[in-house]
Amino acid sequence: MKIGIMGVAGIMGRMIAKQVHQTANAALAGGTVLPGSAEEGIEIAKLCGFDAESPTTVSDAATVFAAADVVIDFTSPAATVAHAGLAAESGTAFVVGTTGLTAEDEARLAEAAKSIPLVYAPNMSLGVNLLFDLVKKVSAALDESFDIEIVEMHHRRKVDAPSGTALGLGKAAAEGRGVTLEEKGVLSREGVTGPREDGQIGFATLRGGDVVGDHTVIFAGPNERIELTHKAASREIFAAGAVKASLWAAGRKPGLYAMPDVLGL
Repeated sequence: MKIGIMGVAGIMGRMIAKQVHQTANAALAGGTVLPGSAEEGIEIAKLCGFDAESPTTVSDAATVFAAADVVIDFTSPAATVAHAGLAAESGTAFVVGTTGLTAEDEARLAEAAKSIPLVYAPNMSLGVNLLFDLVKKVSAALDESFDIEIVEMHHRRKVDAPSGTALGLGKAAAEGRGVTLEEKGVLSREGVTGPREDGQIGFATLRGGDVVGDHTVIFAGPNERIELTHKAASREIFAAGAVKASLWAAGRKPGLYAMPDVLGL
């Protein structure tokens, strides 16, 4: 399976490249870097710190899509949406782990998925996707006497907040209660907010250090509290999930898929 990587010089891009190299039935088809960057024209293996023959990096994304069976993207919302269009034009399966996408961006992905298999997930680890399922089930089992709060912490360089995973957990909690996150979500609080309204799904965002990703969903009820937590120790779990999604997606019929589809949850 020939796998291309958008943004291969980034932290996640390098980890994904190593994961592809370590996967027996996968090979690197190419990878992109920003035009004019110092990493352009370098062998991907050399750039990512492993010993193997590999393509060199390019700044033209279309050439990677033309060479690949599936392309993985963990870049930025604007770049990912543009790449989804290229994927649709070339008929290449597309795996998206980018966070911070707007509803309009997600609609663009859904449009591309009409002609290609497209896997879009705010988090590609097995543990987090199990957590999504648990949160939905617990939320459905408890009434509004249990307040739902989501706390997440990431490294100091993360640019979007709340994290895509936290928002995914909020959507799972809302779905369990038969509402939408748009209706009940409170993404931040400041000043004199007044008493907490019944049914709200609150968020608290922490940033600092080199934390890969910690997420806790709290169900706080009368005289008791349930907490569901996932802590990522390494980004390798996301890279492994992305490659697994790529192998699963290639050759599928067109459609918008999520990690539960890939994992059979």
